[in-house]
Amino acid sequence: MTRTVNEVLAPAKRLVATPLLLTLLAAPLPAAAQPAGVVGEEELPLEEIQTFAEVFERIKRGYVEEVDDATLLRNAMRGMLSELDPHSAYLDVDEYQSLRESTQGEFGGIGIEVGTEGGQLMVITPIDDTPASRAGLLARDVILTIDGTPTDSLSLQEAVTLMRGEPGSALRLEILRAGEETPREITLAREVIRSESVKHELLEPGYGYLRISQFQSRTPEQASQALARMGRDRPLEGLVLDLRNNPGGVLQAAAGVADLFLDSGLIVYTEGRLANTEMSFSATTSTPARDVPLVVLINGGSASAAEIVAGALQDQRRGVIMGTESFGKGSVQQIMPLGNGEGLKLTTALYYTPNGRSIQAQGIVPDVEVVRGRLEVADERRGLREIDLEGHLDNQAGSAQARGEFSERLRDDYQLSEALNLLKALNVVDRRR
Repeated sequence: MTRTVNEVLAPAKRLVATPLLLTLLAAPLPAAAQPAGVVGEEELPLEEIQTFAEVFERIKRGYVEEVDDATLLRNAMRGMLSELDPHSAYLDVDEYQSLRESTQGEFGGIGIEVGTEGGQLMVITPIDDTPASRAGLLARDVILTIDGTPTDSLSLQEAVTLMRGEPGSALRLEILRAGEETPREITLAREVIRSESVKHELLEPGYGYLRISQFQSRTPEQASQALARMGRDRPLEGLVLDLRNNPGGVLQAAAGVADLFLDSGLIVYTEGRLANTEMSFSATTSTPARDVPLVVLINGGSASAAEIVAGALQDQRRGVIMGTESFGKGSVQQIMPLGNGEGLKLTTALYYTPNGRSIQAQGIVPDVEVVRGRLEVADERRGLREIDLEGHLDNQAGSAQARGEFSERLRDDYQLSEALNLLKALNVVDRRR
């Protein structure tokens, strides 16, 4: 519950507490900390505060080791936020600095996005070209220990802090993968993680591949440049937008990427309790890839901002969504700095697709479901053909056109290969119209 100044100043009748706690309850909020858009007054729940004070006092007097007031209050604040949802957290100075570093795209770590499910620390997605992805970590791997520390005793932020560290230092993880009974132990070397969010290449002549690993502030600009490079020699006949294992990122960046493919209509809107959490983003007419046939790949590691893009393109029928159901994170967090150098990460809104869908705990369901697999080419020996027969008639129009070069990605990625096949089929159908 958001507290107004009047709530904090409510009389402390029947309240039994330490002088420190009474002082905190009587202190008014600074002007900068007063939430905007909250109307009305509520009395403090004095019975619950009395219980809190009683617990606080008993810990102070009876715990086996002496604990200072600041530690107890910080732990109380951590618990208050962690019990709200998996994404809200109290950030101490180091954690707040770590979050700022990751937002800026450079930090010492292994390159992994994690979350909690059923009390377990779980991999949401490894970031491309990082120690985590090279070690073969997969979405939904359960992390049991970090350097021998059981994760069931750690908050999400504590686990992230443990995995961060000096580049070159070793990190030992014990993980349990779905379908396996025995945990695996993996040792990784931390690196400076510089997250380049956009990659591109041509899968075949005329067919582009745009990979977005996460959404940073410059992602729309980088994606636009990648589209221009792929279409420099000849117009694109189709594009695969790969959002698999994309954990999300900046809301505005997601709207900017969707705008590259949409020339009108709503992209996403958010709703929260406070006026400044209600936003909407619409497409502009400046659309570099307005008419390019589009297939969007998603999977269980596609979350948050990635789901915003997929949901907008699906609702506007701009492309075919292919793969498996996405993660289902439909909430928006704000980072709020505190006066002591620490901060809050607080869930303040839910976002909705253009058709008003909330994908919170639901996910985006693909239009075409294609599960993860490996493409293996059968060894089919070349049989006798007309061109092998002695005295065959030549083709007066010229020799058969050689098949163009294709990306090595297609050899090991069944979902990507199917996306390319679908783009070709869409072009065949379009030419017949």
